[in-house]
Amino acid sequence: MKILKNGLLIVGLFTVCAVSINAVQQEQTEPTEKNEKRSEQSLSKSVADSYKIMSLPMPEDLEFASEEVPLNDPDVFERMDRELLVNTYWQSNALLLMKRANKFFPVIEPILKEEGIPDDFKYLAVIESGLTQAVSPAKAVGFWQILEGTGKEYGLEINGNVDERYHIEKSTRVAADYLKKAKARFGSWTLAAASYNAGQYGVDKQLERQKVGDYYDLLLGEETGRYVFRILALKEIMNHPEKYGFSFTNKDLYKHIPVEKVKVDTVVNDFPDFAEKFHINYKILKVHNPWLRDDHLKNASRKTYYIDIPEEGYYPEMRK
Repeated sequence: MKILKNGLLIVGLFTVCAVSINAVQQEQTEPTEKNEKRSEQSLSKSVADSYKIMSLPMPEDLEFASEEVPLNDPDVFERMDRELLVNTYWQSNALLLMKRANKFFPVIEPILKEEGIPDDFKYLAVIESGLTQAVSPAKAVGFWQILEGTGKEYGLEINGNVDERYHIEKSTRVAADYLKKAKARFGSWTLAAASYNAGQYGVDKQLERQKVGDYYDLLLGEETGRYVFRILALKEIMNHPEKYGFSFTNKDLYKHIPVEKVKVDTVVNDFPDFAEKFHINYKILKVHNPWLRDDHLKNASRKTYYIDIPEEGYYPEMRK
C-alpha cells in the first residue's frame, strides 16, 4: 500500500510539472506569434505608404511628327495606356534611355533636321536599339537596326574590316533616306514609322487589304501594332520625366563628348599604335568608332575615312 501511495505521488508530481511546462511554453509562443503578425502588418503598411503603383493620367493630346493621335478611339486609348504603363514602371530601362539620350541625341538631332525628318524620329532609334550598338536575332545592326542588304542598298560599306551600320552619323542618314521615301509613298509620317518595322510593302499590303488609310485604323501584328505607341510613350516620358516620377540632375546624365574628325586615306596597320599618337588608348578609339571592326584598316583602294578622336580633357591621361 505504501508503495502504491508513493507511486501515485510521483505520477502526480510529473503531471503538475508537465502542465506547468506546457503553460510556460504557451505563454512564450503566443506573444511571439502575435508579434510576428503585428510585424508583418506593420511591414505591409510601410511598403504601401512608401511605394504606390499608380494608374497614369493620359495626356490630353498627343501627336507624332505633328500628326494627331486619336485618343478618342477606345482601342487607341488602351494601347497608348499600355505603353505608358510598361515604359514608366520599367524604371531602370527608362532612366538609362534618358542618360544615353543626353550623350547621343546631339549627334542624331542635327542630321534629322538637315535631312528634313521630324525630330520625333529620334525616339524611333530609342525603341529600335535603346541607343546601343545592338545586334538583333535577324542580324540587324546598330542604333537604327539596319540589315546588311538594306545597308548595302543605301551605300554603306559592310565587310569584315568596316561596317558602317555601326557609324551613328552614316546610319542616321540611311534611316532618314528610308523614311523620306516611305513618307512620299504613304503621305503620313506615322505610316512611314510603322513601315520601318514592317517594311513598306507589308504596310501597303495591309492598307489595301483592310481598305483603310491610317495607321490607327489598321489591325496589325503584335510588334508593328505596338510600334508607334512605344515611340509615343518614350517621347512623352523622356520629355516629361518628373511627371512620371523620374528624378535626376544634369550631372547624372551621360556626357556628349565632342570629337575631332581625322582624315585617313591610307592603310592603318595597327590601330593601338594609331590611337597612341592622339594620346588615347585602343579602347577609347573603338568606343568612338565602333564601325572599325578590326585592329587594322586594309584600305587598298585608298578610300577616304574620317575617324573620330575625342577632344582632350574628357578622358584620363593614357596609362601604361
